Amino acid sequence: MARKGARQGMIGFLSRFVGLWLVAGALVALVIDATKSIAGSTLTLTPLGAAWANISMASLMSVQEFVQRTIEVYTGRWLWDPVIQWILLLPTWAVLGALGFLLTWLGRRRRLKTAYA
Repeated sequence: MARKGARQGMIGFLSRFVGLWLVAGALVALVIDATKSIAGSTLTLTPLGAAWANISMASLMSVQEFVQRTIEVYTGRWLWDPVIQWILLLPTWAVLGALGFLLTWLGRRRRLKTAYA
């Protein structure tokens, strides 16, 4: 039984670890957008798809091909075009921040409540 608790603890730690890195990435993306906005005297938001394409266009195309050839065969042609493309148009800092906070929250340590009778 101690093995199950250790496994859950490790998954929680991993979730918090990845979540904190995503929050850090969101802060970096927010600073980059703020710097571009100040320099250009206009609001500049970098979409997640553009940031991903700048980092690795090949991986973005591989994910698109995987979704369209493997997943959409079973779900229909609605997943990549409206859903994932909509997410890729959102600001990078918003997507990374939301995923980071979600993973950090899911991996949090839960406190046991003492019940008195």
